Amino acid sequence: MDCWKGMEGRSWIYPTLIICANGFFSTMRPSEAFLTPYLTGPDKNLTLEEVTSKIFPVWTYSYLALLIPVFLMTDYVRYKPVLLLQGVSFIVTWLLLLFAQGVVAMQLVEFFFGLVTAAEVAYYAYIYSVISIDHYQKATSYCRSVTLAAATIAAVLGQLLVSLAHVSYFHLNAITLASVSLAFVCSFFLPMPQKSMFFHRKDSPETLPGPHKAGTTLDSHRPSDCQEDKSSTVSAERRPAPKKPAENAKPQNHMLGVLVQLGQDLRDCYSSRKLLCWSLWWALATAGYNQVVNYIQVLWDTRAPSHSSAVYNGAVEAIATFLGSATSMAVGYVRLNWDLSGELALGVFSAMDAGALFLMHFTDNIWACYAGYLVFKACYMLLITIATFQIAVTLSMERYALVFGFNTFVALAIQTILTVVVVDPKGLGLDVSTQFLIYSSYFTVIAGIFLIRSAYIMISSKCRNVSVDGESTHQ
Repeated sequence: MDCWKGMEGRSWIYPTLIICANGFFSTMRPSEAFLTPYLTGPDKNLTLEEVTSKIFPVWTYSYLALLIPVFLMTDYVRYKPVLLLQGVSFIVTWLLLLFAQGVVAMQLVEFFFGLVTAAEVAYYAYIYSVISIDHYQKATSYCRSVTLAAATIAAVLGQLLVSLAHVSYFHLNAITLASVSLAFVCSFFLPMPQKSMFFHRKDSPETLPGPHKAGTTLDSHRPSDCQEDKSSTVSAERRPAPKKPAENAKPQNHMLGVLVQLGQDLRDCYSSRKLLCWSLWWALATAGYNQVVNYIQVLWDTRAPSHSSAVYNGAVEAIATFLGSATSMAVGYVRLNWDLSGELALGVFSAMDAGALFLMHFTDNIWACYAGYLVFKACYMLLITIATFQIAVTLSMERYALVFGFNTFVALAIQTILTVVVVDPKGLGLDVSTQFLIYSSYFTVIAGIFLIRSAYIMISSKCRNVSVDGESTHQ
């Protein structure tokens, strides 16, 4: 009996190891930092204009179109099939990159990579469906750490192979194909979950907090704004298996019931001003961040053309990832009242992001461009870590996944608007340098919004303190 209990206690280790292996190999893509030089080089013979205006925008459009269907399908089929689909999409993406030619083929590459990124939700949600809640923190830490390590290793390896071993970009992509193929193989060994967050909830305290746990995990951490007039929602949320009759109902009725419940959860969550504020920054900043990351290699290629200059994209990405992880880790040791200082931090560091992007626009020096990117990515990683923490502490796991997905969808919608207006030839079709002027102005607006709001909060707080002091003196 003791032996069986020991095995049961260690049952979280196997799926955690496999999902971490999947995350490592799928993120270990040494060719990614050299995508633009590869596409504009002798292997593909595409122009920078074709890459910028005809190929890269397809990723944004396909990601937006696929995100919600894949998000719902991920929960409905219980994660593993979507991880297998992601593995197939990875392999198709790099097979096309290696052997296909022409603009249309590279647009297909971007479409399949959009499917890959839309399926990332399965990687981050899978582990919570196969392990007990006691191991959530460790498993989450391992899953995120291994992808960060893989991204750093991939960038360093790619730079070393290009600079020292003079490996061609084609062979670099072949190495990436081998790595993502190993990730696909790892997916087969994942245990099939018996539950999911929304469609396949089990009558178990591990899936949803029970009546006692709900009081601590939901009520004590939910902002006061979420508690007002929410008694019906809270009581419904506390039921381990809500709407049992739906299990015997028709599938389409069950689907409709789940969608209605998701809509109610979204309404309840965003009624919190604190969560709404952090989510607003998340959506706005992530849209801008994705645009910058998507087109930064094109900007670097205009400052120092890859066919005539040494390319250090891998080294810069490795340093940027390291700085991002260091700033993210530093957040854990900072003790601040984020209710008062959070929006000031959002404003200040968003202003630093804007300054870094202005530098990248106005300078012709590639090293200054690299430095601006390092500052930009470090600031964003710092703020997204704070925003993630501030949102997560107010929500249950199910609602966190829902808010994360919806915030990502809003960010993609904003990013799509930016792409259509700024990049697409049917819009303004601006050159990449002017695009970065637009992005820097965009982050300036974000910084202004949160600096003004933080000033308002501080003034209101001081007025309340003065009022309280005056009343106590009067008494």
